Amino acid sequence: MTLNEPHLELKLATEEQDLLAAQRLRYKVFVAELGGDGPLVDHDRQLERDAFDPFYDHLVLIDRRRNVDLLDHVVGVYRLLPSDRAAQVGHYYSEGEYDLTPLKESGRRLLELGRSCVHADYRGGTAMFHLWNGLADYVLRREIEVLFGVASFHGTDIDALRQPLSFLHHNHLAPEQLRVRVRPDHFQTMDLLPPDQVDRREAMRLTPALIKAYIRLGGFVGEGAFVDYDFNTTDVCLLMDTQVMSDKHRDFYTRKQETRV
Repeated sequence: MTLNEPHLELKLATEEQDLLAAQRLRYKVFVAELGGDGPLVDHDRQLERDAFDPFYDHLVLIDRRRNVDLLDHVVGVYRLLPSDRAAQVGHYYSEGEYDLTPLKESGRRLLELGRSCVHADYRGGTAMFHLWNGLADYVLRREIEVLFGVASFHGTDIDALRQPLSFLHHNHLAPEQLRVRVRPDHFQTMDLLPPDQVDRREAMRLTPALIKAYIRLGGFVGEGAFVDYDFNTTDVCLLMDTQVMSDKHRDFYTRKQETRV
């Protein structure tokens, strides 16, 4: 996709250098910045990767001014798996944390999102806007009905997160027919404070920008949080039903665009 900033390019990664650069960016964000780790993380090459990568699409934002040989050219990434391809993988990444039975039995077209991140130098600019436009086109092309995926709070101190987790539980819990739930052996309740003790302003201050953005678009969360000690995060499952979004928000995902990925 050609953007209105000529040095930027948005596309699905088809070349090895682009995928490796996406994994290098993920390492910078999830490992170097946030303290994460995992069995397939390559610290020597500074690549954050896992067993799911070969099966997923990787939507990448490239800055052509940066060095391809140094794997420095990818400045934003989204990892995507449509439900018609999930059988090839065997299960979704999110199923390691959540019981997705309500989604899988719904018969609707699903899209799992994950590993979304932007280079530190591009945050607060247009990078996420470009990624979301690419995501909108991907959703439109494949007639996706429900988007979902885990998103993270930094850290594993549940007491420090009681305000935002309680706010999400009391105000944005998914409807029953879409309400995925943390697996029983890892279930961490988000119902940590009664509604009258939730400080909305404080909750929003402590909520990562990506989670706030989905909530503002009409998104929901599943029931319970997953404390991921390997990645030093506390995860929630975000869901978005394109059929129940407001007309304004639905247009973001369904408008016809002049250029496509």
